[in-house]
Amino acid sequence: MCAPRAARTAEPAMSLVDSVRKVIVPIHKEGYVFIAIGLVATIVLANLWSPFGWIGAILTVWICYFFRDPVRVTPQREGLVISPADGCVSQIARALPPPELELPAEPMTRISIFMNVFDCHVNRAPVPGRILKMAYTPGLFLNAELDKASDDNERNALAIETAAGAIGVVQIAGLIARRIVPFVKEGDTLAAGERFGLIRFGSRVDVYLPADVVPLVGEGQTAIAGETVLADLAGNEPMARSFRDI
Repeated sequence: MCAPRAARTAEPAMSLVDSVRKVIVPIHKEGYVFIAIGLVATIVLANLWSPFGWIGAILTVWICYFFRDPVRVTPQREGLVISPADGCVSQIARALPPPELELPAEPMTRISIFMNVFDCHVNRAPVPGRILKMAYTPGLFLNAELDKASDDNERNALAIETAAGAIGVVQIAGLIARRIVPFVKEGDTLAAGERFGLIRFGSRVDVYLPADVVPLVGEGQTAIAGETVLADLAGNEPMARSFRDI
């Protein structure tokens, strides 16, 4: 008679644990060192003056939030181009791809996604394919929202081979960002939505698509890495979509 009662008691407990796990977002291992530094700094500052300790605690919580690495559900249909970054679609324009990618020197459709310091900064592959070229270029740390940041800022560029041709993905450092951390190397094969890098702290990611590809997003739209569909390489969109603020 006792066993069923124990089972009924354990079930809500397990449900509570599962609920807590779903609420707590995983933190990427790249953030562990910074979190440890924040904790040590908080203790030191608190010993100097308690208000300093609160400031340190708030900054440490923000670091945990910055390095969050949530689970994403990526659409798997062939031809879809998925957002590589969380953030705002800051610009859609025709532009030449970075010369270091050795893609044809012809204008491509460039979709730029700006990440502020509160966005998740783990970047994900927009398409499945093999990395044909990967090139790091040192440079400036201008505001990543500026158009010239694509040419002047520090960046890490990837050319990914797809069935519809090669596309470019470029991680661009910004005003605060001082480190682009790649998780992959040239020759690796990526799945759509797979993590390929991270930028610390605040930056931008450009996606270069064939010129005839019609974007399925609009400027000002919020994109979610690994989930938001930017374009369809296999689709036949008759014309550009229109968008409005609500």
